[in-house]
Amino acid sequence: MVDHTLLRADATAADIRQLCQEARKYGFASVCVNPYWVPLAGAELSGSLVKVCTVVGFPLGANATSAKVAETENAVRQGATEIDMVINIGELKGGNHDAVRNDIEAVARAAHQGGAILKVILETSLLDDPQKIIASTLAKEAGAEFVKTSTGFSTGGATVHDVALMRRAVGEEMGVKASGGIRTLEDLKNMAAAGATRIGASAGVKIMEAAEGNAPQTPSSGY
Repeated sequence: MVDHTLLRADATAADIRQLCQEARKYGFASVCVNPYWVPLAGAELSGSLVKVCTVVGFPLGANATSAKVAETENAVRQGATEIDMVINIGELKGGNHDAVRNDIEAVARAAHQGGAILKVILETSLLDDPQKIIASTLAKEAGAEFVKTSTGFSTGGATVHDVALMRRAVGEEMGVKASGGIRTLEDLKNMAAAGATRIGASAGVKIMEAAEGNAPQTPSSGY
């Protein structure tokens, strides 16, 4: 279930290699890295079942749609098979739902043409419940495979309430990814119980160690 995540601006090549080694060791679903690191992650994970995930329009979502599409096309050319894009949050809050849907559709098209799937980041901490429902519905209409709670770089992360709300909005046909602030095995279990099918976390190793009984469930810093 875990997308093993490292999106810090100061992540080094050595950090990315370690991330990939940990993902291989624990059998994580993917590593989620910034676009620059996609080729390195792909090389490090060659021959494994771990996928390469990257972010688009990150973390604000206010990029031009053409820029998001170009980012996506470049990422899939370089080996990414999962794309996590940020919606145009301002247009959503302003009620321009067509703009939001068209933005997602364009990125979905680019991802799918390259054989990748699309996860749509709503940034739930900036939205009220009706907006979260609308955003989830727009992502579904636009052809995305997942809705995702958060970037981990805004005012808050995933909550059980938001995951459950998004699950109800999209039904059982889509994935729901909880991300931001998930630091313990208990956090992961709570999100899964609420309907999450994927977990974005930088604390994946600590969570796995706790699951194996090898370490206490101590919070880690960051998202």
